[in-house]
Amino acid sequence: MATVAEQSRGGLFYGVAAYVCWGLFPLYWPLLEPAGAFEVLAHRVVWSLVLCIGLLTVAHRWSAFGTIVRNPRQLLWLALASVVIAVNWGGFIWGVNNGHVIEVSLGYFINPLVTVLLGVVVLKEILRRAQWLALALGTIAVVVLTIDYGRPPWLALTVSGSFAVYGFLKKRANLGALEALGVETAILFPFALTFLLALQLRGDLAFGHAGAGNLALLMGTGVVTAIPLLLFGAAATRLNLSTIGLLQYLGPILQFILGLTVFGEQMGSARWFGFVLVWLALVVFTVDAWRSRRRSLRQAAEGSTVL
Repeated sequence: MATVAEQSRGGLFYGVAAYVCWGLFPLYWPLLEPAGAFEVLAHRVVWSLVLCIGLLTVAHRWSAFGTIVRNPRQLLWLALASVVIAVNWGGFIWGVNNGHVIEVSLGYFINPLVTVLLGVVVLKEILRRAQWLALALGTIAVVVLTIDYGRPPWLALTVSGSFAVYGFLKKRANLGALEALGVETAILFPFALTFLLALQLRGDLAFGHAGAGNLALLMGTGVVTAIPLLLFGAAATRLNLSTIGLLQYLGPILQFILGLTVFGEQMGSARWFGFVLVWLALVVFTVDAWRSRRRSLRQAAEGSTVL
């Protein structure tokens, strides 16, 4: 049996690997041209389902899958989650393929703040002062970036908002990653397949018409989707939430670096200022979360000692 230290090291490896995969995503989607963003999204759904079917078979998890399908409440949560993750995937792919990698990274930087805001609005949670400060800094950053872009950063807000809602719905469903992804992609599959068939009838489908390499890469969207999710699932069972909370910034950091270096996107002084405000908000947010967790652990230890 693995020791706690070995489990922690393994969890750290899985967590870093998952977020590095997500951080490197912008390198993959442009390779799928001439397929458009929505065709890529449809293929991601179709081939993710194909992979899930294989993994559910190998892992003997069909009974768990069937249990979800027969539970109307869980099915409803996952139906909503499937719509939200489709919006997230579509926004990400469109942004990367249209020169907005840095704005996409902004979405994932502000995601923790949007998640906290969602907790206030939906769950009526009470925030600590540091959390309010982080939200205020994040709001000012969005205003600065709105002025700089000449429009609100809709893509970043769409990516962050959809992912925050997706996390909320998945927490409510409280199901295994593989079974949940299988159900979500199964729900989206008829719409994705119909869209691909419509493209074929119009003569606009890239799949099968742009060479074997393009065909293989489009089929590979299922593997690219599933691998980081499975790595994250392995990390989540081995690491505490505070460690996972720190690791989540690896993804947008890598995306931001790729946007600057590989894709050559420009950052003016106002945009830098906006991003610095976001990063400052995340520092305040993370330090507060870390302190809060330590305080909770200390109180729990003192309580157990008293007992």
